[in-house]
Amino acid sequence: MLIELIFTIAAYVAPVQELPAVVIAARRGDRQAFAELYRRFHRAVHGVVLARVRYHEAADLVQDVFAIALERLPQLAEVAAFPGWLLAIARNRSIDHVRGQRPTDELTEVSIEAPRSAEVKQVLAALRALPEAYQETLILRLVEGLTGPEIAEQTGLSPGSVRVNLHRGMKLLREKLGIASEEADEQAG
Repeated sequence: MLIELIFTIAAYVAPVQELPAVVIAARRGDRQAFAELYRRFHRAVHGVVLARVRYHEAADLVQDVFAIALERLPQLAEVAAFPGWLLAIARNRSIDHVRGQRPTDELTEVSIEAPRSAEVKQVLAALRALPEAYQETLILRLVEGLTGPEIAEQTGLSPGSVRVNLHRGMKLLREKLGIASEEADEQAG
């Protein structure tokens, strides 16, 4: 009885396809496969875009990135390079978007309690002042909520590189914000 239930459930659960198979299917025009790529990578693309543009503009740019990727997918030579290729499109599209804009005060478009707006502005400025690798990794972790292994999978970085980027990025972010690290607090106390 239990075995029959397991087989019944297994019949309804779609197997998780390996990334290369999904990319190949999407490249051949399979819209469901492309939807699966969107499902797997939209948070990473959003994080990369958010590292460069205002929050309210990020969603539209994510859609632009996937539209560009859909159009250019047949040109992708190595399917294993898909995550890095997609994030490169996101970076380039974000940079192009920023170049085409006049500078504005981002906080005028975000409804935040007045006392918190200065903090948000300071954190955002500090985060965007970090080196790109740390900036993107921290946004993927802190804003998008991805775990270290998920960041590694989405970006093509090794898990060790992600850990290093998160550690070093948080250290730099704390320094820029004037926040003492726990280690410094323990040594001082």
